Amino acid sequence: MKKKVTALLLAMVCSLSLVACGSDAEMSAAVRGPETDNGMVYIDDAAVALAGSMQTADMTEEEKARAEELRAMAVAAFDLVNAERVAAGLPALVWDEDLEACAQVRATEIVTTFSHTRPNGTDWWTVNSDLMWGENLAKGYKTAESLVDAWMNSPTHAANILEGSYVTCSIAVYETDGKLYFAQEFGY
Repeated sequence: MKKKVTALLLAMVCSLSLVACGSDAEMSAAVRGPETDNGMVYIDDAAVALAGSMQTADMTEEEKARAEELRAMAVAAFDLVNAERVAAGLPALVWDEDLEACAQVRATEIVTTFSHTRPNGTDWWTVNSDLMWGENLAKGYKTAESLVDAWMNSPTHAANILEGSYVTCSIAVYETDGKLYFAQEFGY
């Protein structure tokens, strides 16, 4: 009985925390293990090349400034994730620029399909199977703090963040129509 009450209270707290972040906030987590690795290496060079940096030469100064703000939000979320890991006795993750390009691809893709299946029907980790081993997705959050709080209040997302074998991580933020989309990628 005590476990049922505890589970019910935990569910209510999680629901309230998501409501507090906005009614359009949503999350999803995935992990890839050896059972999904068929020995093939997948690298979607075309998608990674298109993602590149969030800033491009053809952006206006205003667009470049917004891109810098979004990257700063991603780095702030990364720092908060590392604070959670250190508080749990785990080593901090290392930011990986190649993984950041993968995260940017995924953040862009989830606008079309909010799923761990890519719009072309392949698994999320096929952006670069050499790098990608865990993924947290989110949309609709307004700040790095609300994003990481929500991830930490979700058992599957927190499990990815607190996975002791992960060494690298990057987060990308993509904005369209005033809505933010987040992809957090983990690697070994």
